Amino acid sequence: MDLDNRPTSGPTGPGALGGGLDGVAAPTAVIDLGVLLANAREMRERAGRLPIRLASKSIRVRGLIERLLGEDGYAGVLAYSAAEARWLVGHGVNNVVVAYPTVDRATLRAISADERLASEVAFMVDLPEHVQLVSECAVDHPLRVAIDVDCSLRVGPVAIGAHRSSVHRPADAERIAALVTSTAGVRLAGVMFYDAQIAGVPDSSAAVRLMKKASLRELAHRRSRVLAAVTRHASLDFVNAGGTGSLHLLRDEPGLTDLAAGSGLFTPTLFDQYDGAHLHPAAYFVSPVVRKPSDDVVVTYSGGYVASGPPGESRVPHVAFPAGLRTFGQEGTGEVQTPLRGNAARALRVGDLVWFRHAKAGEMCERFDEVVLLEQGRVAGRLPTYRGEGQNFG
Repeated sequence: MDLDNRPTSGPTGPGALGGGLDGVAAPTAVIDLGVLLANAREMRERAGRLPIRLASKSIRVRGLIERLLGEDGYAGVLAYSAAEARWLVGHGVNNVVVAYPTVDRATLRAISADERLASEVAFMVDLPEHVQLVSECAVDHPLRVAIDVDCSLRVGPVAIGAHRSSVHRPADAERIAALVTSTAGVRLAGVMFYDAQIAGVPDSSAAVRLMKKASLRELAHRRSRVLAAVTRHASLDFVNAGGTGSLHLLRDEPGLTDLAAGSGLFTPTLFDQYDGAHLHPAAYFVSPVVRKPSDDVVVTYSGGYVASGPPGESRVPHVAFPAGLRTFGQEGTGEVQTPLRGNAARALRVGDLVWFRHAKAGEMCERFDEVVLLEQGRVAGRLPTYRGEGQNFG
C-alpha cells in the first residue's frame, strides 16, 4: 500500500485525496481546499442574511483567512489576541474584533498610535478594570471596545455554558455601557453574545437537544433586553453572536449584524455531530509508518497532538484512514511514536501514510509550519501557518 492511503469521506469523494504527498517523512498538515470551500458555502447558507465573522483561532493560517474573506458572505475577523489583531490589520485585514479581554498594554498603545489600526480593531470588555486599562492606553486615537455578554443558561445555582464574562443581565450590560461612554479614550462599538452551550456542544442526546432549545429561547429574550439597555447609551457598529453549531439557529434573530464561526471550515472530530449542519472533514495530518513490529501493528511518527478542554477520548486525534486502526490504550497517540493496531495495518508498509483528524480546528496548526493544500487529489499549494510566519499568539 502506498499513497492510495487516503480518506474516503467528504464531497470530494473516495480516492480523491493524497496524490503528490510522496516522501512525507514527518507529520504534515493537509487541507482539502475543495471540502473547506464547500463547508464555507454550507455555513454561509445556514447563516442566511448575516455575514460570517471568521474566528481566527480555528484557522491560524493567514492565507486561508484572506482567501475566505474574499468569499461572499464572509466579513471581518474574530481574533483571539490583541497582538494578532494588530498583525492581521498590518497585513491588510479589516474589521477585527478581539474576542477576549487583553492586558497587553504595549499592543494597545501601539494600536492607539495608528489611526487605521485604531479604527479597525475592537477590544472586549466586561469589567471596569478592562475599560480603565484600555482607556489608559488610548494615548493617541480613541480605542473601540465591545461588551462580552455571558450567554450561559442559568438553572438555579447551575450555569450551563462557558464561564467567562461578568455581564449577564441587562442591568450588568447597562452599567458597563454607561461606564464606557463616560470614559475618555474609549468608544463603545459593539456587543458579543457567544452561546458556547449551543454552538460548541454536539447534539449527542435528547437531553442536550432539550437544553439547547431552552437556552436558545432564554437567550433570545435576554438578548433583546440587553441590546435595549446598551443602545440607550450608544449606537453600535456591530452585534455579534453564535458559532459553527448555531448559525442556522440565529440567522433570523433581530438585532444581530454578524455571526461568528471558524471550526466548521476544517470540521475537526468535535464537530461531527450537529443537527442541521452538513459539514465534512477538511483538515488532516498525515504521518508515515516508521515501524511494523507485527502484521497487525504499525508505528507512525509522532502524532500526540491532544486538544485543549477536559482531558479524555474526545480530545485525542483519531485515525481517518485507513479505517480500522486504533491506538493502544496504554500508549495512545505519542510524543514521538504512535503505535496502531488493526487489520488495516496488514496492508501498510514502512513509509505509507496514515491520515489523522485533530479534535479541534486551529489548534492543529500550532504543530506545523505550513499546511499543504489539496485540490482534486493533487497538491495545489502550501500556506504558512501563524507558526510558520514566526507568530505565536498563545
